[in-house]
Amino acid sequence: MRVSPFKANFHIITLNFLIRGTKVSGKTYLRPSSRNQLTVQPSRVLFNSNYKSSLMLMKKTTLHLLLLCFVTLAASGIQAQDIHFSQFYQSPLNLNPALTGVMNCNHRLVANYRNQWASILKNNAYNTYSASYDQKIPVGRYDYFGVGGTLWGDKAGSSEFATTQLRGSGSYAKKMGGYRKKAHYLVLGADLGVSNRSINVGNLRWPSQNNGNGQYDETKPQEIIDDPSFIFMDLSAGALWFSVLSPDANFYFGGAFNHLNRANQSFDRDDQTGDRISIPLYSKFTFHAGGEFMVAQKFGLSPGVVTFFQGPSWQVNVGNSFKFLLGNSRRYNQAFQFGIWARMANRLSDGKLLDAVIASTRFDYEQFTIGFSYDINTSSLNPATNGNGAFEFSLVYKICGPERRGVYCPNF
Repeated sequence: MRVSPFKANFHIITLNFLIRGTKVSGKTYLRPSSRNQLTVQPSRVLFNSNYKSSLMLMKKTTLHLLLLCFVTLAASGIQAQDIHFSQFYQSPLNLNPALTGVMNCNHRLVANYRNQWASILKNNAYNTYSASYDQKIPVGRYDYFGVGGTLWGDKAGSSEFATTQLRGSGSYAKKMGGYRKKAHYLVLGADLGVSNRSINVGNLRWPSQNNGNGQYDETKPQEIIDDPSFIFMDLSAGALWFSVLSPDANFYFGGAFNHLNRANQSFDRDDQTGDRISIPLYSKFTFHAGGEFMVAQKFGLSPGVVTFFQGPSWQVNVGNSFKFLLGNSRRYNQAFQFGIWARMANRLSDGKLLDAVIASTRFDYEQFTIGFSYDINTSSLNPATNGNGAFEFSLVYKICGPERRGVYCPNF
């Protein structure tokens, strides 16, 4: 294996654009630093060897180079390639395995889709999809088992850095107090997944392919990535407490511990031993809370918050949805919601930032729920994105059987 000064041990994203007829290649490499910390480092942009002309070119293309900043600041999504949805409350099994089977019906099917940064990356936008199924199984008089499965996939950038995971999850819900229509539950859950991580080597451009004049030469040999596709196991666990105070009021809070086994994420092997270089995936800690409270006959509030901590990075989503009941009877689940949310995160070098403001809508009709949200970029990336962030679509379908054991679960 050839040794490159720009070893891409984990992740390479390539952004290509045309500047005044001269092709310039910008790349971002995710490489290990001290203690196997995964950090995003922009690579060198290949300019003409003439120093003064390169400086002039840099000044004239400041806005274009914001794209490199965009990739760097988007590290929360790149760093460990953990998926996240702005409508986290509409993707329960991805949020916490303890949410498996926590519902007011017997079966639940969920589909989610997210498209991010299409205003800049066009066909190379980040795309995330997820589909899940779960059900609850009565145990004894009051308790439940929950079982389910999830398939999700994510593809990022022109390098097509992709992750696909198939995961099975289970939970046990134990009644801790209350009576038939007012109860408090403790839920413990866990999941086990099989993941595939890959990168399209053919789409990568390397510093070694510079023709000496700041231009890309496809005839020059590429660097070698030893394992452009590999499989790893992933283990997570979680807990949840929820209280149903009445058919019109409930709240919940919980947490999850993801990547318990810290699987190796390296694409490279050691030149001497042939073993894969060790780059363990950071464990992730999730904390979330929310509820639903009807404050008038046909009007309610659904506040929520979720926080993620992974390695040196953290992220917080917080907000509220306003719920309006439709129809003349509360017996039927017909409602419209709209919400305002904010996403905050940290920059590894200089503190916090308000990353996006999220507008969401949701329509409930009997067992169907359809949701849509849009992220409005509010960070320093705004000049490059024009405020465009991501849009999401979610669909939930519940199958309710003949069981009637009272109001036992929050209304997500």
